[in-house]
Amino acid sequence: MNDLGRLEDLPADYVAALTAQNLVPLWPNLRGVLPPNKPRISTRATHWPYAAIRPLLIQAGELTPIEKAERRVLVLANPGHGLDKMQASAAMYLGMQLLLPGEWAPSHRHTPNAVRMVVEGEGAWSTVDGEKCPMLRGDLILTPTGLWHEHGHDGTEPVIWLDVLDLPLVYYMETSYHVNGGRQDVTPGHGERSYARGGLLPTPVFERANKAYPMLRYPWADARAALESLAANQPEEQAVQITYANPQTGAHAENILGFYALMLRPGQTLTLPTRSPAMVFHVIEGGANVQVTDQNFQLAEADTCCAPGYTPVTLRNASTTQAAFIFIADETPLHQKLGVYETRP
Repeated sequence: MNDLGRLEDLPADYVAALTAQNLVPLWPNLRGVLPPNKPRISTRATHWPYAAIRPLLIQAGELTPIEKAERRVLVLANPGHGLDKMQASAAMYLGMQLLLPGEWAPSHRHTPNAVRMVVEGEGAWSTVDGEKCPMLRGDLILTPTGLWHEHGHDGTEPVIWLDVLDLPLVYYMETSYHVNGGRQDVTPGHGERSYARGGLLPTPVFERANKAYPMLRYPWADARAALESLAANQPEEQAVQITYANPQTGAHAENILGFYALMLRPGQTLTLPTRSPAMVFHVIEGGANVQVTDQNFQLAEADTCCAPGYTPVTLRNASTTQAAFIFIADETPLHQKLGVYETRP
């Protein structure tokens, strides 16, 4: 039965008595929080063209010094959630961050998990938990919950990267905060060098402290080579995709959001399974058409778009001669941990 009654059908004095006791009748609101068959989706399919973002970000660098901004970021906000909420989906935050030559973004740590996907430029670095990570285009750098991190720039041209955080979820849980710190001492060692070969793990002979995140930088050169090798080795494989994973556990690189790199062969069209998590697509190389239900976004290099969950998505390589490479972020680990992950026909 769909007619559960309306709030206005109840006597005004009864509603007033409920309100005075901080009580709310469930039945008039039940279908709002438990709709039939499919969730009520606020996330909208949205496209953020880099050609429009970049000049505004460069202008932000001219208007606001890093000392006042601390983190100079333009947030990629989803209109379905309201621009004031600063979220791309229910659990994902996106931002384009600018660092100019000679600048230093001070060290801090915070409860939300974050990653950085480098979009443009050379000469910048992030120091995370004492490990200095060079930032090259296409590199993925983790700054997991609670780890100190700072950014610096020794180069000559602007460096821009895409931030992806689980900030909306952590904020909703009332657990979002940050702590400022000083410059970090850089410790020797690079995680990506210890885990440079698939299937081969470093074996500690003597007892040592285990790091929850043993690999903080995932170089694009390695990820691209892995995709090309997979495509050549399995030419019949429809979806050529890799997951950014924790090399010690095999689990996702971070706890809440999932991160992947996808290769579209020249001229390829790929229809993805319809799944519950929202997805973000960011073009590292090439171009792609992203169809979300009846909306079509033509993504050029460095463009970003978002697709809501429970929604069919089709990707098409815009080139018939060159492969396209796409970075994907989604909410899969969160959905799996909560037991709400599902795929629909």
